[in-house]
Amino acid sequence: MNFLTTKEAADLLNLTTRRISGLCASGDLSGAFREGRRWQIPKNAIESFKNNRNEIKGSTARSVLPCPVGNTSYSEVSEKCYYVDKTLLIREILDEYNKVILFARPRRFGKTLTMDMLKTFFEKSDRDNSVYFRNKKIWREGKKYTDAQGRYPTIFLSFKDIKLDTWDETYESIQLLLKYEYKRHSELLASELLDDDEKDTFRRVLSQQLTYVEYLKSLKLLSDMLSKHYNEKAIILIDEYDTPIQQGYHKGFYEKVISFMKNFFSEALKDNPSLERGFLTGILRISKENLFSDLNNISVNTVVDERFSSYFGFTQDEVEKMAAYYGQEDKLPDIRQWYDGYRFGKNDIYNPWSVTSYFSAGCAPAPYWANTSSNEIVREILLNVDNSVVGDLNDLLLDKEIIVSIDTRVIYPMLQTKKDAIFTFLLLTGYLKVVDYVGDDFYKLALPNKEIKTIFRNEILNWLTDNVENNVNVANNIRRALIAADRYSLQKAINDFLKVSASFLDTTSEAFYHGLSLGLVAALTDKYIIRSNHESGYGRFDIQLEPREKSLPAMLMEFKIASDEQSLKARAEEGLAQINRNKYGTDLKDRGIKNIVGYGVAFCGKSVYTVSALL
Repeated sequence: MNFLTTKEAADLLNLTTRRISGLCASGDLSGAFREGRRWQIPKNAIESFKNNRNEIKGSTARSVLPCPVGNTSYSEVSEKCYYVDKTLLIREILDEYNKVILFARPRRFGKTLTMDMLKTFFEKSDRDNSVYFRNKKIWREGKKYTDAQGRYPTIFLSFKDIKLDTWDETYESIQLLLKYEYKRHSELLASELLDDDEKDTFRRVLSQQLTYVEYLKSLKLLSDMLSKHYNEKAIILIDEYDTPIQQGYHKGFYEKVISFMKNFFSEALKDNPSLERGFLTGILRISKENLFSDLNNISVNTVVDERFSSYFGFTQDEVEKMAAYYGQEDKLPDIRQWYDGYRFGKNDIYNPWSVTSYFSAGCAPAPYWANTSSNEIVREILLNVDNSVVGDLNDLLLDKEIIVSIDTRVIYPMLQTKKDAIFTFLLLTGYLKVVDYVGDDFYKLALPNKEIKTIFRNEILNWLTDNVENNVNVANNIRRALIAADRYSLQKAINDFLKVSASFLDTTSEAFYHGLSLGLVAALTDKYIIRSNHESGYGRFDIQLEPREKSLPAMLMEFKIASDEQSLKARAEEGLAQINRNKYGTDLKDRGIKNIVGYGVAFCGKSVYTVSALL
């Protein structure tokens, strides 16, 4: 009988050697046995495995559990869907010394499902929720952990849907959220251990009649009443705590929402004798100088931290097992290209929303993460770019790595004042990945995968054409004019954009035009290699577009700002002359490219003038 190594079997099945070892250990590769530290795999076991996999793909009779796209109910997902077992997080947090933990992860990385898992596990309930854990990893960890199941009164508040336009609407929504959570614990109204004042406050929460100050204390009050009634300290779970804060920043009520949340959380999570443990999730770690300035007992865990790094998102092994379950191991290279690439701590992580969406959609690759919520962070960044940021964003779109300082204690207003805050936000919100730690808070960053590159490019393009009627046509006109080297059409297309979408306040800063230039570049990254502010000849060009196809022209662009409309033409011609004088086309010509078009582009307010010539 012929035997194969794990490496040879992995090549034949298009799997990793780690996955092959797992299949050997589970008996899925019949006849495989260990010889010392190595597996010996019968060659006919490979054919048998392939045939079985093909039968699974073609079978309509096999009962296959669905992927839980968008379902955040742990009891339903763990019982009725394909569930990636993350229950060992319970062991980790029970072993953790810190009283309060914040898990900061990008959206759609399993935070809400995880919080519902914790609620289902810890909450004292009339139902026996242990049935949802008895076949999970946590149940094999021993009595210390199983004894915690169903032990604690539990409060669960999710702020994930509080995305309103004003503070008054947001405040009312928080009142309703508290009302429904109080109502979930209505057994307290009949408790003989609570006094009349406590029950009266409880009823006023249900009728939304508390004062502002009373609402600040309402979360702590509920924990006090639960602890008194059950003679057990309470667990508090806060999901997506920063959603109203982000909304407040974008809608202009940031200070009001920060003021409320700061006191609301501090009352319940700091020095609360009724608190057993507190867990929060969110996208960002709001700095201690701001929201958590009074919470010195909180442990913050972000994407750069090693602890808990495998519990949000899917690991390589988890994705391989899922692909095997659905009989789609041959799709692993696609999945890896589109949805892998994140790095939390030292763990390589896949986007769980996109992976489950991929399998649910019949294994059709697409940027599923793009449509899960608005990408306002990217748009905010584009309004505050400068030369160096434009260069870094261009490098990212070209699959290059950048080195920047990362400070996870950012606050939203820093987007307008600190360059490095931009890249911290992009990292924490899931648009960038850590490639390596360089030292002294500096990290090497890159775009994680094809999905994010697509989203990033499209968001920049959407920003470029936002609020413009027939915005797709405007984007296409700019793209067509550049590829056709038609400076008149390019000038008209940019003018159309500026007239409709740009305010005069926007166009008073040079940063706006750099953002506009980035938008032009983003529309062409599939056909051109884009370089920004690189040396060539006797100086540095603004933008160079090197064609990926020989039939397309190369382009060099030099941007100028005119003080008035009368000097637009002269400034554009000055830009074109600079391209010729400094021989910016040298490196393109050195690479054998002969069809090169130079553009001088001048801006003044909402007006633009372009000149062009063959170089």
